[in-house]
Amino acid sequence: MSYQDLAHHKVLVISEGESFLAKSLLSKLESAGLPTLSSHGKIKDIDGMRDEIELMILFLSDNIEEMKDTLVYLKDLASDLDRKMILIGDAIQYEAALKTIPDMLILEFFKRPLVMDDLIERVQRYIVDNTGENRKKTVLIVDDDITYMRTVYEWLKDSYHVGMASSGMQAISYLARNKADLVLLDYEMPIASGSQVLEMLKNDSETGHIPVMFLTGHGDKESVLSVVGLKPADYLLKTIDKATLLQKLETFFLKTRNNV
Repeated sequence: MSYQDLAHHKVLVISEGESFLAKSLLSKLESAGLPTLSSHGKIKDIDGMRDEIELMILFLSDNIEEMKDTLVYLKDLASDLDRKMILIGDAIQYEAALKTIPDMLILEFFKRPLVMDDLIERVQRYIVDNTGENRKKTVLIVDDDITYMRTVYEWLKDSYHVGMASSGMQAISYLARNKADLVLLDYEMPIASGSQVLEMLKNDSETGHIPVMFLTGHGDKESVLSVVGLKPADYLLKTIDKATLLQKLETFFLKTRNNV
């Protein structure tokens, strides 16, 4: 199996101190053609690798409470980069890790004793499904209604990489660090409205090309015309259901691909 497109996207293996098991895993990943990085959990070291990371594998230890700063950093890193984590340890360690790392960022948990071949196979499947032409599109949801935003996240997470921002400034910050193929933008937000955020995105050379679909709670003619006048890729009423939203996005990306 070849992973030539992973030259700059590697599997990061994180373990506390020197670990025979971690070294063995690194060797097997390399033998399987998967480029790797390794770290003993130092935040400064991991931060220097952030642009190369495709997947993180973390060996949990009994000192997990002492790793709190590292776990918080890894949580933020996975969220910012839209990456996943594989955790390895026992049930008690895993439960402790879940206090910091939300399960939506965890690809899978492997209990000790580790079956190495199962882990390698899972990593391979993830890489195949998430790189090159097979890489899922990234959709950024921007909405100050956290409950609604999480609902849409749950709808999309199986089909897309999904980022979330609860304000226009968070969206700008996210897009400064990450690429997105589409932004679902709440039209009515405090501080910076959807129209203002769209204008900021269009005026920035780095984000001006990103298509934006407005999310709006109003379907009356005046509201619809005001949204369309800003020339978004589309506008969607917040009453849209899961099936219709998925169909809308699938159709949009299909047209985009055919027009390239």
